[in-house]
Amino acid sequence: MEVINDMAPGWNLGNTLEGVATWAGVDFLNNKGGVGAETAWQGTKTTQELIDYVKSLGFRSVRIPCSWAFGHISNSSTYEIDSKWMTRVKEVVDYCIDDSLYVILNDHWDGGWLENHIADTDTATIRKNKKVLTALWTQIANTFMDYDEHLLFAGLNEPNAENQAATNNLIQYNQTFVDAVRATGGNNTHRILVVQGPATNIEHTCNFMAGKMPTDVVEGRLAVEIHYYNPWQFWGMENDESWGKVFYYWGQGNHLSSSTHNATWGEEAEMKKQLKMMKTNFVDKGYPVVIGEFGANWRDLSSLSGESQEKHNASIKAHYRELHRLCKEMGGMVPMTWDTNYCSQDGKKGCMTIIDRQNLNVFGTYAMEGINEIYPRPSEAAIKNIQQTSDEDSVPIYRLDGQKTSSLHLSPGIYIRKSQKFIVN
Repeated sequence: MEVINDMAPGWNLGNTLEGVATWAGVDFLNNKGGVGAETAWQGTKTTQELIDYVKSLGFRSVRIPCSWAFGHISNSSTYEIDSKWMTRVKEVVDYCIDDSLYVILNDHWDGGWLENHIADTDTATIRKNKKVLTALWTQIANTFMDYDEHLLFAGLNEPNAENQAATNNLIQYNQTFVDAVRATGGNNTHRILVVQGPATNIEHTCNFMAGKMPTDVVEGRLAVEIHYYNPWQFWGMENDESWGKVFYYWGQGNHLSSSTHNATWGEEAEMKKQLKMMKTNFVDKGYPVVIGEFGANWRDLSSLSGESQEKHNASIKAHYRELHRLCKEMGGMVPMTWDTNYCSQDGKKGCMTIIDRQNLNVFGTYAMEGINEIYPRPSEAAIKNIQQTSDEDSVPIYRLDGQKTSSLHLSPGIYIRKSQKFIVN
């Protein structure tokens, strides 16, 4: 619980290590993904400079969605993960750990090999799925065995379970994940493990999985994951439908009286009700909550006559601010913002991008402002005035814009070394 409270706010390295180049023939248990899969869904390779910039914005944790079985298996009979892929994943994890950030590493959609087959009831299928899940997590856990509490594992992502019967299968898979990690020993015997609720849906999780967390050999080291994309008409809907309209405006004081695109449900009261359900059923029972994904599409409304860009901007800001405020107020919950790295507003369709990774600046201004109202960006007051010594000349130094620079003849200014700021007078 202490670690989860220390992780907020969180950020997702989205569309990156879970990306798959399906056009290259990637499939379940083959090795056609390669390290190039990192840029299959977005074009920027992850660097230490990027993670430094993420931290500078005030984020304290990074969720790394990752594929393993889909395009990264070098031996299909033993389910061996490609060594080059494992090395690259470890490099990215280390970027975060070197900045003293918390990391959640998961087995994401991964081609849907398990996510889309949770409800399958065939005994042989379940047995094989457990075997693959055990093999994957045994290898991952062994690779990261010596990492401390800053690294958390999450077994799956959004397991497709919509009823109690499917959830009962999910409960078995959650237990398989926990058992596989614990069996590897070392720091994995007490590492924090995150299991997913059915469809990572709050109501399903509370209705079907409350009181049914895995058994564990150690107390106080399990968390439960849900996602918060709500209401659909505000965060993701692209076009009006016969049953309802897209919501451009969300939250108290942000409606536009002349518009038919104001939220009619899913605002502050509903958000509070949903999170309160998780608090009652899990946090209060000793299981902290990871809101592994959260967000809403910011839209460019300039082409729409009679709509207000200002009111929409305020709505995005309020949506991000309110969720972070409620999580902080209730405690035991960490919200982790989804980020796609698509730096185009895509008109009224919108996009869910906070950071422009290529240029190391903030694209999602209003979302970031909402987060920083609850978790302020580190200020220059936190800068330590320290003296560089000769034995540290080889340590990388970065400017505040994230660009790496030489340690020789630094101009007066503020720099970052070992994830801490220092001043050159």
